Parts: sequence; structure tokens; C-alpha cells
Amino acid sequence: MGPNVTTMVKYLVIACAVTFVLQFGAGAEMTLIFGLTPFAVLEKFFVWQFFTYLFLHGDFWHLFFNMFALWMFGCELERYWGSREFLRFFLVTGVGAGVLSILFDPLGQTPTIGASGSIYGILMAYGMMFPDRQVYLYFLFPIKVKYFVAFLGAIAFFSALGTSGSTIAHVAHLGGMVFAFLYLKGWLSWSGMRQSFHRWRIKRMRERFKVYEKKPPSRKDDFWIH
Repeated sequence: MGPNVTTMVKYLVIACAVTFVLQFGAGAEMTLIFGLTPFAVLEKFFVWQFFTYLFLHGDFWHLFFNMFALWMFGCELERYWGSREFLRFFLVTGVGAGVLSILFDPLGQTPTIGASGSIYGILMAYGMMFPDRQVYLYFLFPIKVKYFVAFLGAIAFFSALGTSGSTIAHVAHLGGMVFAFLYLKGWLSWSGMRQSFHRWRIKRMRERFKVYEKKPPSRKDDFWIH
């Protein structure tokens, strides 16, 4: 019936479930303060929204399917990486999804909520690590993970291009996958960026101090002209 729940996945599910219950008591005010609203981030500097929006959800099924995917694919990633690295990946992809959403609509005043950006990042990571494993689409049709992830990525990409103001944050879905890819390639980690900068500096130094061999004069030029 699926993997046993791991520590960090369990904590994330509990955090999202508790926050969902609190939303009923707080009402829309909680979404306005803690949901990701581009206008509030850029004009009022509500920078905490990059993190808090991940734990809010619109309805029960929104919460259920996100947590189901988190459990189904996230537990094995946590076993491979460890709880701390898995949490870092969850937050990096979630924040990255939020950043792309704001870049796409910097003046937007509609809050984005949900862990979908991180979930799509987890799907991307699972597809990169276990590309030939099979999952069952709609619990019926077997499909390799790499094709499943590519299919979801294509949907997110074309939906982001073709819609504006949708209740489904397609841009956040795409952003989660993009930042997951960059993170796994090492382009977002501090050590990866430092190594890239170091390689760039070495290349610059080689180009600057490269010694060119001086060609000897040809025989026909070996005389003085008066």
C-alpha cells in the first residue's frame, strides 16, 4: 500500500493538517496574511509568505492529494537524503515556485496557497532518481516515472502560458519542477555556486595570462629595408 511514513514527511503532513484546521477558525484573514500575494511581498515586504503559503490549502481535496503525493514519493527521497536535506529541498522548491509566481505576475493581489510547488519538485526529483520505475496512472494504467513527470511538466508549462489568474497555480507547479532540477544539478547549492565561480575565475585567469608563442620571422623577412 505504499511506503512507511518517514519522520519529516510525517511532520510536514501534521503541519499542513493543523494549519488547514486553523484556517476554518481564522477565515480569509489568515490566507491574506500568510498566503503568497505578489503585491504584499513586493509592496509591504511580507517575505514570510514565501514559506507560509506552502502550509495553507484551499479545501480538503487540495490538502489530501498534496499530502498523498508527499507520502507516496517523498518518503523514499527522505530515506536517501536524510530528514534535514529533504526538508531543505522541500523549502527550496517551494520558495522557488513562489519566486517564479511573483516574477510572472508581480502586481497580482490573489493569494497563492498550497504545497503544490514543493510536491512537483518532489516528483521531478523522483523522476530523475528513479526514471524507469512504474506508477499507476489513476491506479489503473502503468507508466514509467520519467514519462509521468514529463507529462505533468508539459501540462504545467502550457497551462502557465495559456492561463492567467487561474485558481490552479500552474506557474508554481512549473517553478517547483524547474528549481528541483536546478537544485539537483547543484546550481542552487552554495557549494555548487562556489565551484562554478571558482571555475569561472580560473578560466578568466587562463585567458588573461595566456602566453602566446611568438612566431619566428620567415626567411623572406630576414633582411633590412633601407
